[in-house]
Amino acid sequence: MSMKTNKSFLKRVKVTKRGKLLVRKTGQNHFNSKENSSQKGAKGRNSEFHMSNKERSRFLVNM
Repeated sequence: MSMKTNKSFLKRVKVTKRGKLLVRKTGQNHFNSKENSSQKGAKGRNSEFHMSNKERSRFLVNM
């Protein structure tokens, strides 16, 4: 039986064409009313996520 990709993890990660992993920073969904516009914009951006090859083979089998 072959390994399967962890779908719950894959929903939180975007894998780019060259294999980089992009994720949202944690805790950025609400309490935005007192933030200035640059902070609100920064919350919308994704950041690069680093993962070891061992973890990548465990969670992202077919990626």
